[in-house]
Amino acid sequence: MSAPVSVVQPLPQASRRASGSSFYSAMRILPRAQRDAMFEIYSFCRQVDDVADSDRPRPERIANLKRWRADIESLYAGAPPPHIAGLLAPVRSFKLRKDDFMAVIDGMEMDAKADIRAPDLVTLDLYCDRVASAVGRLSVRVFGMGEQEGLRLAHHLGRALQLTNILRDLDEDAGIGRLYLPREALDEAGIAGDDPSQVLASPRLGKACAAIVDRVRSHFEEANKIIAAAPPRTVRAPKIMAEVYGLILAGLLQRGWAPPRPRVRVSRWRVLKIVLSHLFGRR
Repeated sequence: MSAPVSVVQPLPQASRRASGSSFYSAMRILPRAQRDAMFEIYSFCRQVDDVADSDRPRPERIANLKRWRADIESLYAGAPPPHIAGLLAPVRSFKLRKDDFMAVIDGMEMDAKADIRAPDLVTLDLYCDRVASAVGRLSVRVFGMGEQEGLRLAHHLGRALQLTNILRDLDEDAGIGRLYLPREALDEAGIAGDDPSQVLASPRLGKACAAIVDRVRSHFEEANKIIAAAPPRTVRAPKIMAEVYGLILAGLLQRGWAPPRPRVRVSRWRVLKIVLSHLFGRR
């Protein structure tokens, strides 16, 4: 018996960039206009992140990010270049703010200019605001949240997710010369210097990480309060992201901080179960 002809259409480019991630699973439950908007936002973020993380000379990376700023200006003038033309409809439909796109580029520029190593807490918070909470500010407009509650959720959930990423990616970041653990946490743990490999080899690493875990938990707590008080239809996707990242944090704590540190992942099946539970209203 011959195989049936597939009727599944190829994913649009923006969707392909997100495919396979927990973000993709969370956004798939949204109505089409919102889903398409979120995939376009994700595609933008991935593209500028690829510039910051490339092995090109730093002046070239900075020049490329400058071109991205010009591209966003063109987008808001109504004449976007082809690679971000898909953002035009979401910008108009959901009143996305230019400043938030520019903030994401600012965050990527922080990585492009120099390897971030043991930043002070103020700098780390600014970095999290730009690369994560700015994305959240774009997202909550797509989700249809009220202005103030949306800004608060973007602030707290964005930081919770980004700090969890930092804890999860310690070894990966060290491999490219980066160390996002803040200077204050390292000093409190009695860890001198900012060489990533030496810091991660310290027996006191767990104490430094514990300080960040406390911050993550505080941000998750505030984010969950906002989610609980918001209209359910506006917070389905962020609720899924919060739950998935909560599992990542739990996995990190169970694994511990001593080497070797295998990467903590949430299985696709577990993510699917979470998505389905929210989709059918059991949470």
